[in-house]
Amino acid sequence: MSDISAPQPSDRSAERPAAPLPQRKAGQGKKGDLQEVRKHRRFASLRAIGALMLREMATSHGRSAGGYLWAIAEPVGGIVLLTLIFSVGFRAPPLGTNFAIFYATGVVPFMAYLDMSNKVAGSIRYSKSLLTYPAVTFMDALLARILFSVITQAMVAVLIFTGILLMLDTRTDPQILQIALAFAMMILIASAVGVMNCFLFEAFTWWQPVWSILMRPLFLVSCIFFLFDTIPLPYRDWLWWNPLVHVVGQMRQAFYPSYHGDYVSYIYVFGLGLGVFALGLALLLRYHRDLQQS
Repeated sequence: MSDISAPQPSDRSAERPAAPLPQRKAGQGKKGDLQEVRKHRRFASLRAIGALMLREMATSHGRSAGGYLWAIAEPVGGIVLLTLIFSVGFRAPPLGTNFAIFYATGVVPFMAYLDMSNKVAGSIRYSKSLLTYPAVTFMDALLARILFSVITQAMVAVLIFTGILLMLDTRTDPQILQIALAFAMMILIASAVGVMNCFLFEAFTWWQPVWSILMRPLFLVSCIFFLFDTIPLPYRDWLWWNPLVHVVGQMRQAFYPSYHGDYVSYIYVFGLGLGVFALGLALLLRYHRDLQQS
């Protein structure tokens, strides 16, 4: 009986040719070259600032009854109250013949300074949750609040001054360029104080209540109720260092051509504003990451 051997299975896998390895196409970088994963969005900072301004608009005035009317009602209420009180005790204001326009030239820039400086001071705290995204920087938050406050306060000032000039006989001659100069002084001082406090409020928790206490008598020492020229010495020299005195004086020069505020120093106001703004910005650039994580 002959042995019949079973046929052995052929190793077909050994007969198959090996698959070719993938080759690098022409034009591709060599090994170790970094390839760009995504392209940066154009105008990313402007987009972020615009989005933050819309958020500010919705949260500051959009949710309250009356919306932007409250931004106008606060200074208007102060002007009306001062006009009623002082018109009873005095026959004429310290300058001109109309109480309303005299106090408006002091109240409007002062209230604009308070609102703007407080809003800029809270920029990092207000947008801290958004600053965790790479597309949003602390500079975007600062610029958004500054621009939003400038637009709001300019609108409020135009409405108040236009309403007084149309309804009352103020006997004033407002100069647009001089008014714009007064607002430029106010904007710089408010932005500088806000940027500096933006760092100080986050770095030192005790500074915000202390600053609030220091600001309470500011309404009395900013020459809103009286003229700087009528203050006796040496108190006049002390009040000169208050930059808001120069802002109010410039605003009154813009409405009363006969009033010459020789004490108004543009060099002092703009120099002080730029110096404080630069110092506050330098501190934020150095410590903003620590402040965001604290």
